[in-house]
Amino acid sequence: MTVLCVGAHPDDEVLGVGGTLARHAADGETVSVLLLGDGEMARHETETEAARERREERRREARAAGEVLGVESVRILDYWGNQLDDVALIDVVRDVERAIADVEPTTIYTHYSGDLNVDHQLVARAVRTAARPVADTTVDRILSFETPSSTELAIPTENNPFQPSTFVDITETMEAKMEAIDVYGSEMRDRPHPRSPDSLRANARLWGDRSGFRAAEPFEVVLDRRR
Repeated sequence: MTVLCVGAHPDDEVLGVGGTLARHAADGETVSVLLLGDGEMARHETETEAARERREERRREARAAGEVLGVESVRILDYWGNQLDDVALIDVVRDVERAIADVEPTTIYTHYSGDLNVDHQLVARAVRTAARPVADTTVDRILSFETPSSTELAIPTENNPFQPSTFVDITETMEAKMEAIDVYGSEMRDRPHPRSPDSLRANARLWGDRSGFRAAEPFEVVLDRRR
């Protein structure tokens, strides 16, 4: 199996699917990560020297977190955070298509389309478009993950609850996930907050309790092709 995780910003890949990526890597499978941007410019009106330094720091953090998880490659594009709705969707789709052509994944993990964060929504849409099931695609599965502090904060409608039907046992890789989370220390929060280390551990236990594991990550199935 070859795995590609497509996320909007650094830390999304660890928050949502870090334990699962570490498990794929531990099983000897090839894992790659594509992040659409470093996410920092959502916090700045102009690109100051301090902003540029922080952008580079977040990129270093993403690569270091990937090393912790056993990820083979982490690619970070230059879209500005929380502004993908100002970009033509076809440009994002083409970037995802290029990553798919390079990696040739059989499985893609990406954001849940109902997240509060607009970048997450558009990344999910771009992945679904880029990985549509045509005859020559390598992609057989697309799974969407939750992102704490975005998925559960979505505006509720009858059509958008996150309802996972696939669960991955991350009991053996939970500590790798938490070590990777520590790399993103500045993005974490103290309790009470969904991105606090205590909350992330509790969330993994909760999904584990719901699926019969000690700790788990949940996914909605977007595409599942059986060859």
